Amino acid sequence: MKTEPRCILAPSMLSADFSSAGEAVAMIGKTTAQWIHLDVMDGLFVPNISFGPKFIEDIRPLSSLVFDTHLMVERPERFIVEFAKAGSDIITIHAEATVHLHRTLGAIHDEGKQAGVSLVPSTPVSSIEMILDDVELVLVMSVDPGFGGQKFIANSLDKIRQLDALRKKHNLDFRISVDGGVNANNANRLVEAGVDVLVMGSAFFNADDKKSFAARIQGMES
Repeated sequence: MKTEPRCILAPSMLSADFSSAGEAVAMIGKTTAQWIHLDVMDGLFVPNISFGPKFIEDIRPLSSLVFDTHLMVERPERFIVEFAKAGSDIITIHAEATVHLHRTLGAIHDEGKQAGVSLVPSTPVSSIEMILDDVELVLVMSVDPGFGGQKFIANSLDKIRQLDALRKKHNLDFRISVDGGVNANNANRLVEAGVDVLVMGSAFFNADDKKSFAARIQGMES
């Protein structure tokens, strides 16, 4: 049995049963997962609506895990203060959703939170090279965002390798996260490519033994 996980596991609440959200949070806390991923959708940037800051505020007292909030919303600069106050530890915004990306990342830091930037599958890594030293997290979307349970887009691996190469070249320390179609079949390849954080929705919540599943994904169980 290994003592240190090879990656951070971030179960996505989007795949939980919202009628028992508190129980889902408690269950995640009993596994080796370190983060809880919170997908906020506005029905504009993505074709779905999920939840807002009150949901995060309500479940915040139930867990000491890192709250990894992913804002899939238009003009996220409008909501930074609200989600920071709700209890988010990391706030990730989309490069495609805000005109003044550098300014918005600074607004997240001004609230004392870690800042992340995310890319949809059609956006190249080159679009964010100038701000990589301003973020703690880069989230690669490996499906077109908006719905859970989609199939992993294979060329996302190339993006991950590009980001890892840039990180090493410029001696940066941002984490690389991946979200979309992540499961037990591709987790190893993703970590080998440079991923630090695996966001898992359906694969995690559909596992019969979630504690064992998490440990296996993180390389803590043979």
